[in-house]
Amino acid sequence: MIERPEPHTPNPLTLIARDLRNERAATVPYPPGDTRFSLARTRRFMRDPLGVMLDGYERHGPVFTLRILHHDLVIMLGPEANHHILVSNAHNFSWRGGQLRGLIPFLGDGLLTTDDPYHRAHRKVMVPAFHRERIRRATEIMEEEVERAATAFVPGAVLDLYAWTRDVSLRIAMRALFGLDPDLARAGDLDAAHEFEAALSFHARGLPGQLARGPGTPYARVLRSRERLDALLYGEIDRRRAAGTGGEDLLSLLIAATDEDGDPLPRDQVRDEVMTLLFAGHDTTTSTVAFLFHELAENPELAEDPGVSIEMLLAETLRKFPPAYVGPRRSIAPFEFQGVPVPGLAFVWYSSLASHRLPDVWPEPERFDPFRFTPENRARMRKGQYVPFGSGTRTCIGMRFGEAEIAVIARAILERCRLELLPGYRLDLRTAPTISPAHGLPVRVRRATVA
Repeated sequence: MIERPEPHTPNPLTLIARDLRNERAATVPYPPGDTRFSLARTRRFMRDPLGVMLDGYERHGPVFTLRILHHDLVIMLGPEANHHILVSNAHNFSWRGGQLRGLIPFLGDGLLTTDDPYHRAHRKVMVPAFHRERIRRATEIMEEEVERAATAFVPGAVLDLYAWTRDVSLRIAMRALFGLDPDLARAGDLDAAHEFEAALSFHARGLPGQLARGPGTPYARVLRSRERLDALLYGEIDRRRAAGTGGEDLLSLLIAATDEDGDPLPRDQVRDEVMTLLFAGHDTTTSTVAFLFHELAENPELAEDPGVSIEMLLAETLRKFPPAYVGPRRSIAPFEFQGVPVPGLAFVWYSSLASHRLPDVWPEPERFDPFRFTPENRARMRKGQYVPFGSGTRTCIGMRFGEAEIAVIARAILERCRLELLPGYRLDLRTAPTISPAHGLPVRVRRATVA
């Protein structure tokens, strides 16, 4: 049996003390940067991480240090940095030891919060659920759900595209991945989408709200949401195991899976992977659809250009707005990158959001240009240049599923109408725990141009 990950302590004081001990024990210096304590820098970083990271890159190059609250954070940007962390030296970086540890109290020990060999064993079980034929069958569900919801796109109507997509995306995930009836998931006083959002909003709170513990705190709300969602998932796991029935969805696959000794996966491990996949796919698809149509509203000629495909539009959207905008890790042993030493047990981030906006890598990076992703231009890209789904052995397992879902939604909308931003709307980004429009995407529906 694969050994379970080391238990996580949710006590913030214990974690802070451990971080400070690791920092003091460093055997090599941290890279140059802003290493003095600064509450103003911490606040700015939480509000505008992209601006802070691009400023650090301009002043220090592709590897630098920022002191964020109580600890030093090493940031590595650019194609070579991404490849170093994700592929060529991935073995020297821990996911569980990085700042993704903050998700463990809610998600548990799933693919996002575990390291090898536990991660590798569970990923092997889950990969068949994302094979080409499974995605083809899931696409039929996507089309059904989008068709059901597309009645909202009436010329002249005003709607929040972000909220609309969020509802559609959750229904698709429940049906296609977990074989659950979305309407039953809202039965009684349980609204699964609401519980998910209530729990994840914890990570968008200020530092005092995230550090507080005890009754009535935001952290207590996370635990209540987890308890209510667990009741839904454990009930379904137990029901299927008792009935000896299942389908081809991911939940059925996990319930039927066995470990190296032929024993079924414990129900808490099944639950953790389901919660992780719901988290990974819930707001990421929603945000990407919103960002895509924001850019089309700003560049309406692209929707009418026959040389622009949905795939090109999606790729450029993911360049500018990769939902998983940072990859938090912790180094295991000291290492060197481009002649700069980095200590062991240091917090290390790569950032697709910042790396995709570097002007020395992407000309005019703020311009939305899907022609960057013609087959010829893709072939010329450097290793690590474009990493919206990560890379290497931990490339996002649901990447093809998400791409198919976004394509179905985008085609359905573009076949029916065009969307305009409401006067005065300004896109502001929320960056916790994934990147998304801070105020949704209110749009007005108008008729599509007749060719």
